Amino acid sequence: MPGPTVSVIIAAYNAMPYLTRCITSVAEQTIGRSALEIVVVNDGSTDGTAAELERLSGLYPGLMRVFHQTNSGGPSAPRNAGLEHAQGTFVFFLDADDHLGPEALQRMVRMAEDNDTDVVLGKMVGVGGRGAPTSMFKRNQPRTDVFSSRVYWTLNPMKLFRRDLLERHRLRFPTDLAIGEDQLFVGAAYLHASGISVVADYDCLYWVLREDEGNITRRLTGSERRLRFLPRMVDLLLDKVPPGPGRDHLAHRHLTVEVQQILADQLVFESRDVQEKMLNQLAEAVEPLWHEGINDRISAMARLRLHLVRHRMLDELLNVVEFEKETNRSKTATPVLVDQGRALARYPYLRDPGRAVPDICYDVTAQLGLRHHITRAEMHGTTLHLAGHAYIHRVETQDVTTELVLRERDSAIEYRLPVTHIATPGLGKDVDQGRFSYDLAGFEATVDVTTAADGRPLGDGLWDISLAVGAQSLSKEVRIGSKRSAEVSGTASTRVVTIEDGLRALTLYTTKPYGNFTLDLGEAKHKVLPLLSPDEVRRAEDAPTELELAGRCTLTAYPDGVLNAVLTDGQGASMTFPARQTAAADGHFTVRIPVTELTIGDWSGELRLGQWTWALPPIPRNLTPVKWRRRGLPWYAKPAPGSRDRFALHVAKTDLVKAFTSRLK
Repeated sequence: MPGPTVSVIIAAYNAMPYLTRCITSVAEQTIGRSALEIVVVNDGSTDGTAAELERLSGLYPGLMRVFHQTNSGGPSAPRNAGLEHAQGTFVFFLDADDHLGPEALQRMVRMAEDNDTDVVLGKMVGVGGRGAPTSMFKRNQPRTDVFSSRVYWTLNPMKLFRRDLLERHRLRFPTDLAIGEDQLFVGAAYLHASGISVVADYDCLYWVLREDEGNITRRLTGSERRLRFLPRMVDLLLDKVPPGPGRDHLAHRHLTVEVQQILADQLVFESRDVQEKMLNQLAEAVEPLWHEGINDRISAMARLRLHLVRHRMLDELLNVVEFEKETNRSKTATPVLVDQGRALARYPYLRDPGRAVPDICYDVTAQLGLRHHITRAEMHGTTLHLAGHAYIHRVETQDVTTELVLRERDSAIEYRLPVTHIATPGLGKDVDQGRFSYDLAGFEATVDVTTAADGRPLGDGLWDISLAVGAQSLSKEVRIGSKRSAEVSGTASTRVVTIEDGLRALTLYTTKPYGNFTLDLGEAKHKVLPLLSPDEVRRAEDAPTELELAGRCTLTAYPDGVLNAVLTDGQGASMTFPARQTAAADGHFTVRIPVTELTIGDWSGELRLGQWTWALPPIPRNLTPVKWRRRGLPWYAKPAPGSRDRFALHVAKTDLVKAFTSRLK
């Protein structure tokens, strides 16, 4: 008989009372018990875990297999033992503290099978205050790898692995490490995998912080333990990944996450002699991964940390770690020094001649956020009116040089227009404890599309709207619109305007999903034709010799006198009749057609708005003929024969002889 689809491997050590919920969450998976096996290895527990496992195995006969062993001191040995007994096509390592969402295994297995991938990450949710990784779970990723995604930023083993991958490469957890063993196992699995999937649209794993904080990674502290696995991870990258952007992408994680944790959570609590020893080991561990090009990938604080580590500057390093902790506690941003178009964070030892730390370790120019808020965005005729405020976070509004930027999306042609700077006293007092003032961040701008291209009209296209916000010689650009007042509409508004003696469509709208403003000039995305519809032709109620065309136009605006019904007789004659909005002013309009003004012939018609045309609806067949007298003679108009699907009106004089004969009969 074929084996189970998934073997769930649980290493259990003093896991009560969490163990019961953990195993129950597996047994109740929607994938079904016929597709499951639960392999639990009790690693010498002393708290009743063994008894609870026996009870649960009786509750789920044939589903659970339980193995007991003396305590190994870490999770590697019980996980390896479980893997030796596993029979599933896939294995999932689950800590006894944690539990699964009901559909977790079904969704992850389906993702692996549909995309032929070897590893599947299921979205993790922190419970009880435990932080869970998030950057790799922004969206589902059917097939990816460690180099083109953020999956490498989670190296815990609570993932679905194709067992064949683990057996082919004899991947096991190293038993000589108390912590970090999962990184070596998962890192190697990632690098050997033919493909990796991410399930981000379902909460698969609930990652629990125990009330006694007894999770293994919290019980095992000390820099020495961490510094035992980090060099081995570095060796793994050096051995398996050639130099270049791929290796740098993975190195980024270790040079930032690991280094920061070792320094802030471990090294600072050691004695001086241990600190010096561990700093030397850390410097030696990171040296093979570091090169100047890595600076472009990491934050300024990470650059500063690494510089101090690599140069064994222990006292400075301890001060920087304390500075960073205090900054995080206060939740306030660090001020910057703006110099020649660059922003340097005022971290410790900035331009201290006694330390000679390079400016690159403080350069936060790329990290500075640009904040904006739009309070007005509306069209009047051919002119767009904008207002709001915008500033570079941490850069006070001195020597402001903000400009409005219009950039055509396909051609990248751009025009920069001046804005009027407006005082905004008090702006910034509610953030960063009022440390920064942005008193001249307001702006007003007008964009006339007939002159915005250096005095000429803008060409057709999608013109994205940005602000180039400048202050103190620093300038950063931001698309605007995503942050706006409630009364500022983001709904597409299309109008027809006159530009260079011709009519053109102009739409102000916000993009999806980001909500930024764009001008659509010339119907690149927003068409005029669907916004107008001639609905019906009927007899005018107040004028028996007039037809009335009724329709609806949802254009925001169009020039007076350009919307007309035009009738032609096929012989060169034409008549034009203007449209008039109804009193309801909700876009409905009417066109009155006095048939008494038409000459003899068969008249067809269309609705015209400049170059845009719409066919007129057919005249109802049951419409009684319109009759009138001209110079004493009888005339009539009626639907032309064979005109069921188009407007066609037959106008003629009444044949008196034929009419008299018909009456006699």
